[in-house]
Amino acid sequence: MTAIRGARERARSEITAAIKDEARRQLAAEGAAKLSLRAVARELGMVSSALYRYFPSRDDLLTALIIDAYNAVGEAAETARSALTGADAKRPVARWTAVCSAVRTWALAHPHEYALIYGSPVPGYTAPRTTAEPAARVGLALIGVVREAYAAGALKEPAEPLPDAVVGDALALGAELGVELPGAVLARLVGAWAQLFGLVSFEVFGQFNRVIEARSEFFEQSVLQLARSVGLTTPRERRTA
Repeated sequence: MTAIRGARERARSEITAAIKDEARRQLAAEGAAKLSLRAVARELGMVSSALYRYFPSRDDLLTALIIDAYNAVGEAAETARSALTGADAKRPVARWTAVCSAVRTWALAHPHEYALIYGSPVPGYTAPRTTAEPAARVGLALIGVVREAYAAGALKEPAEPLPDAVVGDALALGAELGVELPGAVLARLVGAWAQLFGLVSFEVFGQFNRVIEARSEFFEQSVLQLARSVGLTTPRERRTA
């Protein structure tokens, strides 16, 4: 019985993966708004009623694809943060840059999945709360870099004050996430997170065409400025501060 159950689970897993792969192909060809369970079933040689046993609705399939995409870019960011060795592993700016670069690399390699999670909303679709935790992974990777720098005394808090309401929102977010950082730092972290995806989106969606040609260099300089905006500094900058 255990062997039969295991075979059934493997078969279900394989069919689920095939459904998702075909759905991603349709995303690339038609866009998320035109994703159709019937079309997916037809391409896979399945009857619609059989596919509904795996994904009862288009929204269920979209949610699965969205969660997969968030987890994929989140895993890329987390892996980049922990993969550094030698001196770079001890440099907060290097870890920050690694996380940001991993997001860009993943997005350029998976533009249609990136568009699904950071492009235009899909008409008629509302993401459930199950997408929230995967969506937070990149942000938490960036927060992790700043927390490590703060604990090591390598964070220089920006002197420019922020509105009390902005700091209050940031502190509320920190409390929700269990993150103990100054409110001004958290607020700037949220801004840096948004600007990171603005940079990536401009490149993925073509807004840099005929504007920025040295895109890798531009990106590296931009994320370095974002690092400075949240208080991350190089050893040389700390010595001269």
